[in-house]
Amino acid sequence: MTDRVGFRHSAHLHASDRDRTMGQQAQNISGNGAESQAVPATVQPPAPKPRTTDRKHVFVDGAYPYSRKLREADYLKQLRELQIELVKVQNWVKETGEKLVVIFEGRDAAGKGGAIKRFMEYLNPRGARVVALGTPNETERGQWYFQRYIAQLPTSGEIVFFDRSWYNRAGVERVFNFCTPVEYLEFMRQAPELERMLVNSGIRLFKLYFSVSRAEQVRRFDERKTDPLKHWKLSPIDLASLGLWEEYTDAKEAMFFYTDTADAPWTIIKADDKRRARINAIRAVVHTLPYTEKDTAVACPPDPLIVGSVAEFFAPNDRVITSARRR
Repeated sequence: MTDRVGFRHSAHLHASDRDRTMGQQAQNISGNGAESQAVPATVQPPAPKPRTTDRKHVFVDGAYPYSRKLREADYLKQLRELQIELVKVQNWVKETGEKLVVIFEGRDAAGKGGAIKRFMEYLNPRGARVVALGTPNETERGQWYFQRYIAQLPTSGEIVFFDRSWYNRAGVERVFNFCTPVEYLEFMRQAPELERMLVNSGIRLFKLYFSVSRAEQVRRFDERKTDPLKHWKLSPIDLASLGLWEEYTDAKEAMFFYTDTADAPWTIIKADDKRRARINAIRAVVHTLPYTEKDTAVACPPDPLIVGSVAEFFAPNDRVITSARRR
């Protein structure tokens, strides 16, 4: 079974609860350039072609488009070039006083942590940080739900990466009943409003969802069980989640339905191949930012078979909210 991005009404949410309509994230995708005709000293095999180019099949039905992983040499070359662009982004953020937030969400073992590591690898830690909050303590449980996350938002000239975020309430808290139905529904109403205020206050907000198939998730969990260096990544909640695939699917689809807006759209990253996921997650961010000295050949649009937007799969009439996002 795949981690599809299809949409159906959740058993916990009804149309009457919907107090907002959906926004649209426009995405213009350009094609790949022609391969060089020069013959290298060592001829490399051709890059793998996708087994499907049907984006609906990929993002709605859950098919993974490639049969082979991205070659390591290609991955490392592209990663280095994109990390140079990330350094330029950080310099631009510091010089202009911009505030950048990137949220990483997805199922357990979807590759969020590895992607964050590649984002952060060459950034100056004085101006970029990772936020990975644990279980709320007694004081935090008595606060407004968003309060401890708001305390972690960036100041001028800073980049913050959230390794999971306030969307814990939309996922694990809903699935394991760590919140009440009232708390859950109130979160769904408040999250879009909060994000609209963040964007209007000058924060550039990216919400990335790493989508992994059930078979790949099981494979990664098995790897964590057998690799002593990865044991720490496997928690009791992770193990319990394996038997709750459909419950997490319902939670994900409801989250997309209620919190994908013009101001704060969700970007889906197909993550069965970690290398492709990392490369295209970085591209999804740097391609849209107007930073100085941008190399547009490197910061090009991401692979449209790996990166998609939730808004693409709704009817146009459902997307009537205008966006306050700065261009």
